[in-house]
Amino acid sequence: MNKTLGYAIAIAIALAAPFVVYPVFLMKVLCFALFACAFNLLIGFTGLLSFGHAAFFGGAGYITGHALKVMGLPFELGILAGIAVAALIGLIMGSLAIRRQGIYFTMITLALAQMLYFVFLQAKFTGGEDGLQGVPRGRLLGAVDLGSDMTMYYVVLAIFIAGFALIMRTVHSPFGQVLKAIKENEPRAISLGYDVDRYKLLAFVLSASLAGLAGATKTVVLGFETLTDVHWSMSGLVVLMTLVGGLGTLVGPIVGAILIIALENKLGDLGNWLATLTSIEWFRSIGESVTIVTGFIFIICVLAFRRGIVGEIAALFKRGTAASSSSH
Repeated sequence: MNKTLGYAIAIAIALAAPFVVYPVFLMKVLCFALFACAFNLLIGFTGLLSFGHAAFFGGAGYITGHALKVMGLPFELGILAGIAVAALIGLIMGSLAIRRQGIYFTMITLALAQMLYFVFLQAKFTGGEDGLQGVPRGRLLGAVDLGSDMTMYYVVLAIFIAGFALIMRTVHSPFGQVLKAIKENEPRAISLGYDVDRYKLLAFVLSASLAGLAGATKTVVLGFETLTDVHWSMSGLVVLMTLVGGLGTLVGPIVGAILIIALENKLGDLGNWLATLTSIEWFRSIGESVTIVTGFIFIICVLAFRRGIVGEIAALFKRGTAASSSSH
């Protein structure tokens, strides 16, 4: 009941948010939050650390952008095309990667993702280093004009809620319980008769598809797609979001995405404000040091909040509940 109430409050806040905060910033946060949740499905609940999720995120963005701008497909088909390509890339990459475990699995995903990065760099339809510009938003179901930021925000919010609901349903399903068993003790899951490789591949493809949904939506929101989204640093960024928010928690990646994206967008404003307040011009350079600041936050979280922000809060709540029950 408490969780239901919490989700209801979160949805109410999300519905009211664009009247207070710039809608494009909120849409960007929602896209990255879905990306982080998709990644967390793989690492947090299956125990597979992929360092190639940028391939799905950016790859779907390029395909959707090309489908909408060049092929003239409607909004829905453009998004579906991006998801389909992300799922296909996930199927190929997953089929090769799941044959190995641990760091070898991670390095295979990184190598394959970097190969795709160079493919997108050389391909004509991506625009190379200039990226894909001028992607139209189009219309929803051929009737609703998505040119308005407010309208587009509620569409993106609906996409995020649908994606998050799918992840939540997956985690709490029998399939999700098998994934948790694989993470905790893979040899035991094998001894119980589960086809572990098949389960891991399905989880990998589902995670890739949802990451593709996030990337495709982001391209439509911003109207462009660049090589940044397929670079290995984007895979590192989603790892950072998940670890800071709370690995293996449903809400943690969302908190991590909000924190990291807010830092990236607002750090320059904070630096200017501090410089004006203190008359120390050095603060103005903070906006150019986002990587340093996020790295510093990551170090703090690893040292002080090993479960992530949400994980530590949940652990404190459990300890408090256990202490109160034992006192009675």
